[in-house]
Amino acid sequence: MRRFTRFLPILLAAIAVGWVYLTSETFVNPETGRKAHVGLSSDQEQQLGFQSFREVISHSSVVQSGPAYDLVRKVASRLVGVVDTGSERYQWQVPVVQNPAQNAFCLPGGKIVVYTGILPITQNEAGLATVLGHEIAHATSRHGAQRVFQQNALQIALMGIQGSMSDLDPQAQRQLLGMLGAGAQYGVLLPFSRKHELEADQIGLTYMARAGYDPREAVAFWKRMMMASQDAKPPELMSTHPAG
Repeated sequence: MRRFTRFLPILLAAIAVGWVYLTSETFVNPETGRKAHVGLSSDQEQQLGFQSFREVISHSSVVQSGPAYDLVRKVASRLVGVVDTGSERYQWQVPVVQNPAQNAFCLPGGKIVVYTGILPITQNEAGLATVLGHEIAHATSRHGAQRVFQQNALQIALMGIQGSMSDLDPQAQRQLLGMLGAGAQYGVLLPFSRKHELEADQIGLTYMARAGYDPREAVAFWKRMMMASQDAKPPELMSTHPAG
């Protein structure tokens, strides 16, 4: 009886995870056909992206004109114009922020921020199209909503495991939960992140080709990025993108 009571929280967590899985929205990637569960509706995703975007912009020096502004606007317009399925639900915004960080990032719902620090590495339209195509693909693939689903499911599972350890002393609980948390991070979340990055690469190259850019230029861009990563502090874009 005691053994059953101990494992009851895990059983309940497993049922809860199963329920979340069965009742969550299934998203089919329009470019690859890959199915995935998402933890946010499209409306929630748009709202979250807008709130995060507003927060980022309010603390940033946004470039309003000039060569960098014109370049990003031109390339983004060409790429967004070739996104076929579902693009109409995105309110695309791609501001340029005066920041030396060699980075660009995508927020849920089609909000993409480009730092001026990455432009010396992109060098030309095709190099910038590599970066923007990748970030647009994160948005159209709803990778942020997929991550929310994964994290919610893991959180429920860890809560169930924690409930089953109520008879352990606090220090043992902390040590075991720490190991489980690290295992979840490196065994589940990071591999999912890598899959998302590779998928964004693949789709981004498709967008590049549709927009009239040579996808082979992406190789030259990533070589330049790898060269930049040999400095003391690697470019921020490399911290979220798998090398090789």
